[in-house]
Amino acid sequence: MADVLPALPEDDLRRVLCVVAHPDDLEYGASCAVARWTARGVEVAYLLLTRGEAGMDASAPAETGALRSREQVAAGAAVGVTQVDFLDHPDGVLEPSLALRRDVAAAVRRFRPDTVLTGTWEEEVGWGLNQADHRAAGLATLDGVRDAGNRWVFTDLLEAGLEPWGVRRLLVHGHTRPTHAVDVTGEPLRRGIASLEAHAAYLAGLPWHPAPADFIPMMTAEGGRAAGVEHAVLLRCYDLQG
Repeated sequence: MADVLPALPEDDLRRVLCVVAHPDDLEYGASCAVARWTARGVEVAYLLLTRGEAGMDASAPAETGALRSREQVAAGAAVGVTQVDFLDHPDGVLEPSLALRRDVAAAVRRFRPDTVLTGTWEEEVGWGLNQADHRAAGLATLDGVRDAGNRWVFTDLLEAGLEPWGVRRLLVHGHTRPTHAVDVTGEPLRRGIASLEAHAAYLAGLPWHPAPADFIPMMTAEGGRAAGVEHAVLLRCYDLQG
């Protein structure tokens, strides 16, 4: 039992901002944890850095971006998230630039979360080589979270009335060295599956993609074995105020 990952402490979890590159990025497991949190009264918001407009070969970017945005809003609703914001950075060519860091910092100062969740910026992950936008989004979020607490970085945010805000913890989904687990057995898992199913048009263009009802339980069962429960989402937790 010494190797079992501990449960993520949730007693002081009140407001969570989830920051990812594309519509559907959160729906590969992380949204199951979101479903658990919202059911417990945690306020969760989504920040999408792009609209995923380069993600469907069969349709033009403008059409794709609008479609995937609608599907992301529906996916959020499936797990109790009503605030879904898009930054409209270009899909496929994200960079962890100063501009992107500033936008993340501004979002953090506006929402004032105690916790921010993002995807891993590692180059090699459990399913292969990590995609470029995912790496950029993770790095920009890591830096933007810290920028949000520094009065002397992006001082124009002060002029806009956005005071510094210190995030307590950063959670990283998909990290190859997780530190904590979120038990999503039961209703959180069912709602997480529904959130990926909300991306119906996007998934229809991927004939090789397994059905969410098969795929998500398989992923969370693997996490569950690491956590000593039936189904779990694994996260790496960084204490930013420890």
